[in-house]
Amino acid sequence: MPPTKPPKTPAKKGTSLRGRQKTVHVKKTKQMSNSSKRWLDRQLNDPYVAAAQREGYKSRAAYKLIEMDEQLKLIKPNMLVLDLGAAPGGWSQVAAQKKARVVALDILPMDPIPGVAIFHMDFMDEDAPETLVNALAGPVDLVLSDMAPNTMGHQRTDHIRIMNLVEAAYDFAIQVLKPDGAFVAKVFQGGTEGKLLTQMKKDFTTVKHIKPPASRQESAEQYVVARGFRRKAED
Repeated sequence: MPPTKPPKTPAKKGTSLRGRQKTVHVKKTKQMSNSSKRWLDRQLNDPYVAAAQREGYKSRAAYKLIEMDEQLKLIKPNMLVLDLGAAPGGWSQVAAQKKARVVALDILPMDPIPGVAIFHMDFMDEDAPETLVNALAGPVDLVLSDMAPNTMGHQRTDHIRIMNLVEAAYDFAIQVLKPDGAFVAKVFQGGTEGKLLTQMKKDFTTVKHIKPPASRQESAEQYVVARGFRRKAED
């Protein structure tokens, strides 16, 4: 069950939870692979995983949005927020707890979240844009995209695949955002492709890349944040 009131953030503004708990190691069994042991060790020693379980968030990813919002003030009450790649729902929870109206979509099923309209479908399906437009029923204040493909371990291929999702999310976002709206999307190390970044700087007042403390240090992920959407007069 989600918390009945917004939980306290796990750390003071501008701080990280890293290094706050005693390290735990899983004893390896014959049936356990090395990769499984590394994953279990990481989960058991991740303070954000512990905080999410303690404070009722659906995933540790909630703290990535909390930290970005603390820095950039992205979410305000009564905003209309679109959350793409929402499962299991941590970002939608954060936005809803800040009294925003949220429409969420993911290819994976999600449990219900109070204040969130959830759609179980692939954003790349041809029916997805129309479904979302009908659900939104008006211009959007903030588009969030935490979508990412399954990685293959080949850096260039993985980068191309996630950029395809970022570009698709961006193309949709600029159709539904209201003036002065914002767009946040996951990208991999190396940031946003030059052509798309150039277009973002034309369409928005400010564009920056950010890696919140909750993003694992060894992860190649970071986020592009574009604010102050300049809707064209002919739109």
